[in-house]
Amino acid sequence: MLNRRPAISRHFLATVLIACLPTANIQAQNYPAKAVRVLVGLTAGSASDVAARLTASILSDSLGQPVVVENRVGAGGSIATEAVARSTADGYTLLMMAAGDTVQPALRAKLPYNLLQDFAPVTLVATGTTLLSVHPSVPARNIKELLALARAQPEKLHYGSPGVGSSAHLMGELFNQMGKVKIVHVPYKGAADSSVANASGQIEMNFPSLVSVAPLLEAGKLRALAVTSAKRSSLVPQLPTIDESGIGGYDRSSWYGVIAPAGVSREIITRLNTIIRGAINAPDMKKSFNNQGIEPQTNTPEQFAAFIKLEVTRNIELIKLTGAKAD
Repeated sequence: MLNRRPAISRHFLATVLIACLPTANIQAQNYPAKAVRVLVGLTAGSASDVAARLTASILSDSLGQPVVVENRVGAGGSIATEAVARSTADGYTLLMMAAGDTVQPALRAKLPYNLLQDFAPVTLVATGTTLLSVHPSVPARNIKELLALARAQPEKLHYGSPGVGSSAHLMGELFNQMGKVKIVHVPYKGAADSSVANASGQIEMNFPSLVSVAPLLEAGKLRALAVTSAKRSSLVPQLPTIDESGIGGYDRSSWYGVIAPAGVSREIITRLNTIIRGAINAPDMKKSFNNQGIEPQTNTPEQFAAFIKLEVTRNIELIKLTGAKAD
């Protein structure tokens, strides 16, 4: 009897340990058993929305379940972000994160979520081409002429954005600060509203994504002066950068990536990352992204987490520099 006790104890312990294993592994093996939602904090038709819908098609084909895009607009994208943070950590609710989401921690001290702690990054998906556009009535054909016009008429020109704290808002604030001008910010409910206001002449200037205003540019209802990134875009190589056009050092880029609530199993995060990275880099899918004015760019969950942290740090510095404040 004494010799059997250790064996019995070991057997009992092993049984207990197996019974106590987390259900995450089982859930990961069965994932997904139902539809997956991808929330977007910006309006339908925005570059973020387009990236989400292309990514949803990739996931749906590979996962064998519907992947539905849901737009929850408002508060600079933080409404959708909060909804994902509060959702069950089972991989069925994801967020198409945009560059503007990394502005919110710097802009709002009392966010209902912690961007660096409450989420599990999956992968960067794409970078977008963002323009500085003006209404055709604006007598400026380049950035230098726009700066001269703004300096001659302080606070007479207006630029739009999808809301306070959005990526476009910070682009405008940085343009003001580095260009030593005073162009008034006008927040709208979404990127589409801001672009329509620009095309109708309600505001003189805007920072839209290429994908959202391509038809307006072709119709001559808007005029693009430059791109906001440090390097020219391969999608519109004829457009100069703001940096090379009169404001040296100017660099603000738009980007989009998938994140999940913290606590989603590593197996699910890895699977989503593998599916997205593999499909996006295929020639046909890359072409689909490019046709929509965005360029595929992926990375590992760890790389994306480090990138998000760096963006938050940079935006904290920019907010301090510009003095931008939430409404």
